[in-house]
Amino acid sequence: MSKFGKKKKGLPAVNTAALPDIVFMLLFFFMVTTTMRETELKIQTPKLPSATEVKKLEHKSLVSTIYVGKAKTEKQGKGDKIQLNDKIATAEDVPAFILNERTLVSEAEIPFMTVSIKADKKSSVGTISDIKLKLRDVNALKLSLSTQKGSEIKQ
Repeated sequence: MSKFGKKKKGLPAVNTAALPDIVFMLLFFFMVTTTMRETELKIQTPKLPSATEVKKLEHKSLVSTIYVGKAKTEKQGKGDKIQLNDKIATAEDVPAFILNERTLVSEAEIPFMTVSIKADKKSSVGTISDIKLKLRDVNALKLSLSTQKGSEIKQ
């Protein structure tokens, strides 16, 4: 017999010293890159009309969005509904909404503010016209109508 026995060599233990650093790096990455949803839609998701010439909006922080579409539930009523932030409103509420949005930005940025209307393609032109008239009353003349890219010409 030999004095020194043969020992089985196993796999070395995994070094976990860098594991907390990696976890915190991933956590920090997802915290920085994730954006929270600003509004919860209380109308049906608008099916945007198609357009061939589309331009992306710049300075998203200066964009106020007005949603127009059909109500999700029967108790909200029938016809086109207007959503401002997280509540269903009427065209009469649009000027107050715009004036409130102006208080959230600096005085120098007010001329660069844009109002974006995200309307369902089956929405009434009268509803959108009412919104445009109310926007004109508060001198919110920079307007964008949201569309999706593509052409959908059917004859």
